[in-house]
Amino acid sequence: MTSLSRRAAAWAFVALSAVSALAQNPNSQADSAFAIHWTSATANSNRALVRVSGLKRDDLRLLTTAKWQTAQWQQLLGVHVEQGDPLRDPWLPPMLGGYTVEDDKLVFTPQFPLQPGLVYRAIFRPERLPSGSSTQTVTSTFRIAAPVPNPTTVVSEIYPTSDTLPENLLKFYVHFSAPMSRGRIYEHIHLYEGQGREIELPFLEIDEELWDLEMKRLTLFIDPGRIKREVTPLEEIGPALEAGKRFTLVIDKAWTDAAGNTLKKEFRKEFAVGPPDREPPDPARWAFTVPPPGTRDKLTVKFSEPMDDALARRLIHVKSTSSVVNGEVRLKDREQSWEFVPSQPWAAGTHQLVVQTTIEDLAGNNIGKPFEVDLFEGVQRRLTNSTVTLSFSVK
Repeated sequence: MTSLSRRAAAWAFVALSAVSALAQNPNSQADSAFAIHWTSATANSNRALVRVSGLKRDDLRLLTTAKWQTAQWQQLLGVHVEQGDPLRDPWLPPMLGGYTVEDDKLVFTPQFPLQPGLVYRAIFRPERLPSGSSTQTVTSTFRIAAPVPNPTTVVSEIYPTSDTLPENLLKFYVHFSAPMSRGRIYEHIHLYEGQGREIELPFLEIDEELWDLEMKRLTLFIDPGRIKREVTPLEEIGPALEAGKRFTLVIDKAWTDAAGNTLKKEFRKEFAVGPPDREPPDPARWAFTVPPPGTRDKLTVKFSEPMDDALARRLIHVKSTSSVVNGEVRLKDREQSWEFVPSQPWAAGTHQLVVQTTIEDLAGNNIGKPFEVDLFEGVQRRLTNSTVTLSFSVK
């Protein structure tokens, strides 16, 4: 169905609804010479006009020349947004808009378009006419049908992508195909042991949700208290993940995106859990596949273990003798291979791969410092530089 057809159907629906309401209302326009009509200002918009017919010629003439204030017009014909509270609704202020006389009718044009799903009530008080008619107040309700939800947003990927993760995994990255909404996110994220028991409070639930600027990537931390040894949560509750078992991370479809629609479908990531990883990443063990000069072939760096996806994309750079080499970064082989495609052909000579030591593996270990190092014991980093540089030759 086209958008015009859908809109026509919506207007037809509310028109029928209004007729039904009038039949049940003893003070409706059906008992009066006056009638209220709701019409669309244009064929493809929510801009509606409220027209009142049945006015005498003298009243129409006097209204055409009247120098009334807005409040006077609203006393004659007021349009309100109903809130579903019969005690409060009669006291709500009328909508703003303009009043004119056109084609023997009093016309109200709302200042803003009507919103789908809301109920509007027009109240016409004939006693406020210049002639002071004694006819009873006339009312009519109107509603534009709310659009049918059309969920399109999905979870596009969850990192790490590996099927086997360490017992002391630090975090997941949840990627969405479109911007998401904030608030109450943990209601929609579930971790199950196998296909059965749901793990209680496995994630670090913080008010400052860790979204990227586009609201399309969520960083989801495993509660560190259930990773580090000899701390209370781990001792009393146990680890969130256990080596030798299988788990399923579920993102349920009730989560709403920025447009207010639920996800198109549920997302499930099943994975096995291996032993904990407490060894820091060692760049000396990384292997290079170097492209020939004069080409834009990719440089490939094979890690000794899978690395944190977001940090590996951001904290590794290629430099020539004089400047940073620009290009595109990709991670492959379940985050165990780092690929770099330069914007310009490779120049022959020595280059450097510059890695910030704050880069992490899947367990949160940095270069030179395991995640479980207790800073209160004064343990020093084995590496004092903020970066590690690895040289390679393009020849």
